[in-house]
Amino acid sequence: MFQNLLNLFFPQICEACKTPLSDNEKVICVDCRHDLPITNFHYQADDAIKKILYGRVQLENATALLHFSKKGLVQELLHNLKYRGHEHIGEFLGKWLGSELKDLENYKIIDVVVPVPIHKNKLRERGYNQVTKFGVAIAEILNAEYRESALLKIEKSKTQALKDRLTRLDDAEKQFATGDFKGLDNKHILLVDDIITTGATVEACIELLNTIPGVRVSLAAMAVTE
Repeated sequence: MFQNLLNLFFPQICEACKTPLSDNEKVICVDCRHDLPITNFHYQADDAIKKILYGRVQLENATALLHFSKKGLVQELLHNLKYRGHEHIGEFLGKWLGSELKDLENYKIIDVVVPVPIHKNKLRERGYNQVTKFGVAIAEILNAEYRESALLKIEKSKTQALKDRLTRLDDAEKQFATGDFKGLDNKHILLVDDIITTGATVEACIELLNTIPGVRVSLAAMAVTE
């Protein structure tokens, strides 16, 4: 009763299309859930994300939940998550993807989930890493450890628009450093990020994780650019 009154005066809206949610809808309305461009990469043998990173890093498995396109529903979701403080979107997407990964052989053996970090100044300014709740939700479903401190971002991101891939990778490699690697030897790590574009950021992070003896690294993101 109280929740119904609350929704009457302060209606919850869909994070993708901004229409009011019904009582049985959470975060995203049924119509948007149906219209979101799902990749299904983790169900396919032809791994599109591994192709992006092919020959660049050693990677076990890779997936993304959604396709990203400019001015689309996914852009609106990620914008609300990253810039408007709507952290519950990350948790929602993490539970969604985690529920799909938990029954797949390639992901049942994940030991540790590690997020792509953000710079401490950005963390102080924003108050959160947009990947945290996404990663925590996946870790809980996969019964894996969540290790926020495994990787560090030591330099702020720079404008990448006019740079080629090698220059982007060189910049990305300078931005990250190893953090708490204690106990990660011989573990299967799932690196998580919000969106994969050129792959330079995750490539730099995977290279650092691959320095751990006996490690295996997989990748999961909320979205990948089309």
